[in-house]
Amino acid sequence: MTNPFSKLGISDDVVNAVKALGFENPTPIQEQAIPVLLEGSNDFVGLAQTGTGKTAAFGLPLLELINFKVNKPQALILCPTRELCLQIANDIRNFSKNLANAHVVAVYGGASIVQQLREIRNGVQIVVATPGRMLDIIDRKAIDFSNVNYVVLDEADEMLNMGFQEDINSILSTTPDDKKTWLFSATMPPEVRRIAKNYMENPTELTMGTKNTGNANIEHEYYVVRARDKYAALKRIVDYNPDIFGVVFCKTKMDTQDVAEHLIKDGYNADALHGDLSQQQRDKVMKRFRERSMQLLIATDVAARGIDVNDVTHVINFALPDEIESYTHRSGRTARAGKTGTSICIINSKEIGKIRQIEKIIGKKFTKAELPTGFDVCEKQLFGLIHRVHNVEVNEEQIDKYMSRINDEFADLTKEEVIKKFASLEFNRFLEYYQNAPDLNIREDEKFERNSRNGSRTFENNGGYTRLFINVGSVDDFTRGDLLGFVCNNGKISGKTIGKIDLKGVFSFVEVENSQVDTLFTNFKDVSYNGREVRIEVSGEPSTSRGSGDRRRGSGGFGSERRREGSGERRTDRRSSGRREGGNSGGGFRDFSGRKREERSGGGRREGGNDRKRRS
Repeated sequence: MTNPFSKLGISDDVVNAVKALGFENPTPIQEQAIPVLLEGSNDFVGLAQTGTGKTAAFGLPLLELINFKVNKPQALILCPTRELCLQIANDIRNFSKNLANAHVVAVYGGASIVQQLREIRNGVQIVVATPGRMLDIIDRKAIDFSNVNYVVLDEADEMLNMGFQEDINSILSTTPDDKKTWLFSATMPPEVRRIAKNYMENPTELTMGTKNTGNANIEHEYYVVRARDKYAALKRIVDYNPDIFGVVFCKTKMDTQDVAEHLIKDGYNADALHGDLSQQQRDKVMKRFRERSMQLLIATDVAARGIDVNDVTHVINFALPDEIESYTHRSGRTARAGKTGTSICIINSKEIGKIRQIEKIIGKKFTKAELPTGFDVCEKQLFGLIHRVHNVEVNEEQIDKYMSRINDEFADLTKEEVIKKFASLEFNRFLEYYQNAPDLNIREDEKFERNSRNGSRTFENNGGYTRLFINVGSVDDFTRGDLLGFVCNNGKISGKTIGKIDLKGVFSFVEVENSQVDTLFTNFKDVSYNGREVRIEVSGEPSTSRGSGDRRRGSGGFGSERRREGSGERRTDRRSSGRREGGNSGGGFRDFSGRKREERSGGGRREGGNDRKRRS
């Protein structure tokens, strides 16, 4: 029987490599695009959602059109991020493994440019690159594009969103005028349309589905909560989905790191991916995620185009993207290769309008969902555990030698008692945690009050936190975790009563539940650290991320909190994003890897691989 890829015009060597990767049938974009691109005579615009197989749609035709007897660059593929660059290069290497003398090089910032230059000098036919590093190499006159016949602009809309328009112009000016340009994009904003007009001549245009629409296999949900409850809502969603394998998107690198650290501290198997990580650190995080040894990846939008991982069950938008079109790419991390998935947005009431705008772009309605109650979560976790136990594979040979001792241990218990105790081992933890869990959903009849200090609108809150100043910080070798332990141990209060910790240089800010402030002050009267008295005082400015609570001023009179923090620091609801809803509610998975904080520290590189500005 003839292989479906062979019918499209792909040679046996490439078809065999594709079959070895587990691909039996082409996706719709591959089925439509490959025959057109194999002709090699027209410019091409392909519009299709992420996860539909676009890499093979342009990669397989390239392998048929390139002369691998010539060791010179004949195809250039430009993409927005390091992760996507590596993914495309690896895919094309896999497709071409049966072709003699086929060479592919990935060119991106954050990796050794010396090694990349060496690979280019040794001979290469296909160059996959991010715009910034590609310009570095062009400026060094280290590559000759005079033999380039094909240029592929992958994820063109995102490259423009990231500010690569000028870089793309400069790169394309070094390629021959008679080359063929293939443009692939998930959305078609006016900027992408202009690229097609400027660089293409009568291109063949192929649209899979309606322009700018989302994947039909994705269910879209949103939850409306108070800004200060976003982190608590995130935890509850994760706990309600014990088998979650997902990506959580934040708006900034700081938020990404903050949410990831709090999830790890609360016992979840999570890590952060953002532009301040070195390439080695990013590769390590992605390796863990692809191997499913990590279940929650916390990422900025820069990662949206490079997370090509199968079987992602959920995408959670902890913050909506600034560019509404970016939502399409975020949600495209799930429901890949024809599977189904769920995209969730955690929003406040003022962001409902953005949800309506996204609905117009993707052509699908969102479902307004209610966050589960504590009882719902406990029930889901219990039966998730029972399901796992029922389906666990028993190693008879290894367990047999222990059965006698196990039976002796359970000899005084009935079958029903053994089952109850076993189920309670995990169930009790969630039951205790969620016993008095509040309803986090916003109700229509809730009242607003105007915050007279900053003009923002906040919900009435009967509880609340007090923001405290403490005269220890990072110069004392404190981390946020160290400071949490220091305050709880000396103040004799529970870590569950601590909100946001803002670590500075010679001082810090700690949010504490109002009911615990008096206890903390009493127990800190005679506390010292490294020979100096430790002072705790109420911050000069109320915390806008909590309820107003009981505001008292310490004797020191430190004045404006803004003055101490520095006027350049952003003052947004981000300060409340790290609030822990409670203790260790690990959702059925925990991270005992003992990784150090240093593994997640970054190198300050520009996201997307564009390191052009770092050239001397």
